[in-house]
Amino acid sequence: QVQLVESGGGLAPPGGSLRLSCAASGFTFSSSAMSWARQAPGKGLEWVSVIGGDSSGTYYADSVKGRFAISRDNAKNTVYPQMNSLKPEDTALYYCVKGVNQYGVRGQGAQVTVSS
Repeated sequence: QVQLVESGGGLAPPGGSLRLSCAASGFTFSSSAMSWARQAPGKGLEWVSVIGGDSSGTYYADSVKGRFAISRDNAKNTVYPQMNSLKPEDTALYYCVKGVNQYGVRGQGAQVTVSS
């Protein structure tokens, strides 16, 4: 059974940084691409970034390119998005997702709020 547990959300000021974590279990983690998606209040689910199973490729939505960096540790079955230069419009519930887009199995989400 696929399980994804996000942690590390919270409040950050504009221009600040946060790093989320996603602990995965129930599947062969190193063989799976992993994505992050987010849902802002009143909006749909937005894909944010993806990383290949062997970290060979990373891709980002234009809205976060140059500010967010996704990485993974296959020994720990964990994937991390490092979020820098945060903006108020980054406020959302962030989900870890198994697969290459926002439509796979996802965790319960971690709230990120960017506000002064």
